[in-house]
Amino acid sequence: MNFEVSNGDISKTAADAIVVNLFEGVTAPGGATGAVDKALDGAISKLIAQGDIRGKSGEITTIHTFGKLKSPRVVVAGLGKQKDFDVDAVRNLSANLVRALRRPGIKTVATIAHGAGIGGLEPEACAQAVAEGAILGNYRFLKHKKAEEDRAEITTVTLVEHDPAQVKAMSAAAAKGVTMAEATNLARDLANEPSNHLTPTGIAAIAAEVARKYKLEIEVLERDEMEKKGMGSFLSVARGSAQPPKMIRLAYRGGKGKGYDLALVGKGITFDTGGISIKPAANMEAMKADMTGAASVIAAMGAIAGLKPKLNVVAIAPCTENMPGGNATKPGDVVSAMNGRTIEVINTDAEGRLVLADGLCWAKELGAAAIVDVATLTGAVTTALGDVAYGLMTNNDAFCSRLEAGAAAAGERTWRLPMWKEYDEFIKSDVADCKNTGTRGAGTIVGAKFLEPFVGDTPWVHMDIAGVDIMSGDKGWISKGASGYSVRAMINLALAMG
Repeated sequence: MNFEVSNGDISKTAADAIVVNLFEGVTAPGGATGAVDKALDGAISKLIAQGDIRGKSGEITTIHTFGKLKSPRVVVAGLGKQKDFDVDAVRNLSANLVRALRRPGIKTVATIAHGAGIGGLEPEACAQAVAEGAILGNYRFLKHKKAEEDRAEITTVTLVEHDPAQVKAMSAAAAKGVTMAEATNLARDLANEPSNHLTPTGIAAIAAEVARKYKLEIEVLERDEMEKKGMGSFLSVARGSAQPPKMIRLAYRGGKGKGYDLALVGKGITFDTGGISIKPAANMEAMKADMTGAASVIAAMGAIAGLKPKLNVVAIAPCTENMPGGNATKPGDVVSAMNGRTIEVINTDAEGRLVLADGLCWAKELGAAAIVDVATLTGAVTTALGDVAYGLMTNNDAFCSRLEAGAAAAGERTWRLPMWKEYDEFIKSDVADCKNTGTRGAGTIVGAKFLEPFVGDTPWVHMDIAGVDIMSGDKGWISKGASGYSVRAMINLALAMG
């Protein structure tokens, strides 16, 4: 779907549907909605008076114009109460509108910048949010489904701005929104892809495509190279799989120096059976998305390179399957990470932290000044936060605050969990430097505590997105299936740092 910004009058725009809006409680529409109402001989005002249009949030009313306008349809979108309307609401509204209008006969849609007029929001922020919402809301994963004869697709959404002085800045903002949304959709595609179609080798190929498109550095370590580097923690997870593991590095250089201002490390378990500590069969199919962290950092790197912040960023994606087998790691085995730290493997289903450990070590070796890791790490975070927010754990409050701001700007809710020293006791082992699981309590924090020694004093944030990575239905910018959470948060962080 193409997204455009143009100067003009929405009431005179030729499109299959034009979209205006109304706040709750408004009885006499003004602005663009008022202009369209006048062209329709007061049809919108009459529907307001009759109670058919109330402006409530989520309300979408279609009016057929019967030749009174160039567009055959006018859609009036309810904005809810003005005091509650913000940029997040703009993004969600845009997504919901695209879904609602995705039906036969509608290929082109024109809309105003919701919130930028009487709403009092910044026009550029609204343009970006409308673009993001439209691209995110239009997303569907249909790769493996036979095309339906009546499948409807919107080909173009145009944001029509009446003030010519605003068009250039709003076009740039919308282009940024498109870049960020398309990156999110790439991560969604990867996470939705069945594991027999997307192996570690397949992810490495996608990363190579991203590198070629955006002129990024790429390096993919094979098993023998990882063995030479001492990545025994990561390789212990890969032992049971017939698929070769891949340790992927993408690098963007927009700043000075040889090191990296920021490292993004993403867990890439392309399918997680639990290994020898095998999972129950129920819902195991969802474990194709246990590589969402890797998908997110790879996708984010493309957008970062496209938006060109002035800093150096590296992404590391340790990718493997976690399978049972005659060569698989067993509970009780002791393995060693790249930094020499030994790990007693209590539960082979706590494998995400094992692959991240060596990814974090490599980030430090490469000279990362700050590190973010993202992973579908624990079921415990779902118990704590449900599918509303993801957990953040950190060793540096100031750095974490910057990521929180980036997540908030993306419309993502986060919640910071404590990293008190008392939790260190939970991962102490009798036979190694640490163990990979603790007691039943504080499972999300224990996962972060396991990772903490591998970053040392480097400012670091751990993002546990296990509760929000897969959604049961469409809601606002969130799509059914892989949600794409964390991608735009990391892009925003990089832009803020650069």
